[in-house]
Amino acid sequence: MIESAFASHDGVELFYRAWPARSGTAKGAIVLLHRGHEHSGRVAHIAEELGLDDFAFYAWDARGHGRSPGERGHSPSFAHSVRDLDCFVRHIRETGGFAMDQIAVVAQSVGAVLASTWVHD
Repeated sequence: MIESAFASHDGVELFYRAWPARSGTAKGAIVLLHRGHEHSGRVAHIAEELGLDDFAFYAWDARGHGRSPGERGHSPSFAHSVRDLDCFVRHIRETGGFAMDQIAVVAQSVGAVLASTWVHD
């Protein structure tokens, strides 16, 4: 596992964890989004349990959660969080060399609502 950060749309550095493909070359990326009161460490087991060795996994700590900065559990707005997610996916695409059709999202609770809004918008 790799720990890092990416700059979101407003310059704030948000924390994330990444698990490179175990097979060496990733066929794609799977983005894991945590529930509203959790952080990326709480979804880490999914990267192990799915057994998708040909895929890289990425999980962020949403703004105000885990090791990302901000008032605990707070984002300026839902739209702000959707923009954060867009920046995260753009970061994954740029650093991992993935096309958009090589990225899948697995999300829980409010993470799923974020993902749905991001896909829609």
